Amino acid sequence: MGELRSVRGCLMSLTLFFGLLGGLLVLAFVANRLVRRTGVPDVLVLMATGVALGPVFHLVDPTKFAGVTHGFGTLALILILFEAGLELDLWQTLRHFPGGFLLAILSYALSMALIAAVAHETLALSIRPALIVGAVLGGVSSSVTLPVLQHLLLRPNVRTTLMIEASLADILSVLSVAVLLGLPATGGAVFAGLVHGFFMELGISLVFGIVAGIGWSFLLPALSDQRFWQVLTFGAVLVLYAVTAVAGGGPLFAVLVFGLTLTNIPEARKRIELRAPGPAGGPAEPHISLLAFHAELSFLVRTFFFVLIGVVVRFAAFRTQWIAVLGMFGAILVGRWLAVQASRIGWRDTQGWERELAFWLLPRGLITAVLALEAGRVLGGAWDFLLDLAFAAIVLTNLCLMVGTVRERHRIPVSPVPETAPPVEL
Repeated sequence: MGELRSVRGCLMSLTLFFGLLGGLLVLAFVANRLVRRTGVPDVLVLMATGVALGPVFHLVDPTKFAGVTHGFGTLALILILFEAGLELDLWQTLRHFPGGFLLAILSYALSMALIAAVAHETLALSIRPALIVGAVLGGVSSSVTLPVLQHLLLRPNVRTTLMIEASLADILSVLSVAVLLGLPATGGAVFAGLVHGFFMELGISLVFGIVAGIGWSFLLPALSDQRFWQVLTFGAVLVLYAVTAVAGGGPLFAVLVFGLTLTNIPEARKRIELRAPGPAGGPAEPHISLLAFHAELSFLVRTFFFVLIGVVVRFAAFRTQWIAVLGMFGAILVGRWLAVQASRIGWRDTQGWERELAFWLLPRGLITAVLALEAGRVLGGAWDFLLDLAFAAIVLTNLCLMVGTVRERHRIPVSPVPETAPPVEL
C-alpha cells in the first residue's frame, strides 16, 4: 500500500512538472508576441516568473537548480549567437565592426574602472580585488541583449553595431576575470595580459569559425537533402564550441563567426534557403529552414534559462550592501553613457534617439552570474558577497533595459515597418 502511494506521488509530481513546463512555454509565447505592444521585453517577464516561483512563493527549491542554470545558460548563449550569425550580412558586419568593437571596449573598460573605484571605497577592497569586482560586473550580457535586439525596430547599421558589441562583451568579461584571477601581478602586466589574451582568443575564434563554416558549406549539398540535417548542424556547432574552448579561443565568438560564414557563402545559402508556397497561391516566399529550426530551439532553451535565473536570484545585497549596490549601479550608468558618447566616432549616421537606446541596452545576465560564481569558487567563501552584487546588478540593469524598450516603442511607430530594417521574429 505504501509503495502504491509512493508511485502515485511520483506520478503526481511528474504531472505537475510537465504542467509547469507547458505553462511556462505558453507564457513565453504570449510575452514574446506582446513585446511590441507592451514595450516590456519577454526576458523580464520570464525572470519575474522565476522570482515568483522561487524567492517569493517558494514553490520551487532554488538549491536544486543552481548547478543546472550554468548549463542551460551556456546552451542558450550558443544558440543565440549562432542564430545571430545566420542573420548577419558579411559586408554590413565588416563595415560596422569598428563601431561595435570601439563601443564594446569603451563600455567594458569604463564600467570596470568605475565599479572598481566604487568597490574600493564602499567595500574597503584593495586594488586587485576591486578590479575583480569591476571585471565581473562590467560587461553587458549577450544572452539578454541579442534576443531584445530582435524585437526593436532599428536600422540595420545600428542593429549590427549593437550585436557586435554584445557578442564581444562576453569575451571581454570572461578574459578579464580569468586574467585577474590567474595573475598576481598588477599594473602593466595585467593590462598586457588582457590585451594579448583578448587578441589571441579573437584570432583563434576567427580561424576556427571561418574554417568550420567553409568546411560545413562543402558538406551541405550532401546533407541538406537528408532528414534531421538541421540537428546535425546543431551538433557541429556544439563540437566547434568544445574544440575552440580546448584550443584556447573564445568558443562563443567562434559560434557567431561560424553562422556568419555559413550564411554568407553563396553555395551554402542555396542549401539553407528553401522556398515555401506563398499565401493564397501567390508567389513563393523565402524561408530559411536552418534559421527557423535554431530560432525555435533557442526560444525553448532560453525560456527555461531566464526562469531559472529568476528562481535562483538572491536579494541579500539590497539589504546588507545597498550603498555599494547603488554606487556600482551609478558607475554602470556613467560608464555606459561615456562609452556611447565617446564611441560616436565609430558609428555611422546615428541619430540621437538611437544613441539613447544604446545607452539603455546595458543589461547584465548569464555571464555576470557565472563569473561571480567562478570568482567565489577560486577566491573562497569570503567572496559570497560577489554573487549577491551580481544579482543586484542583473535586476537593476534589466529594469533599465525595460525603460529603454518602452521609450523606443513610443518614439517609433509600430507600423509600417521600414523595408530596410525588417523585424526578426523568434
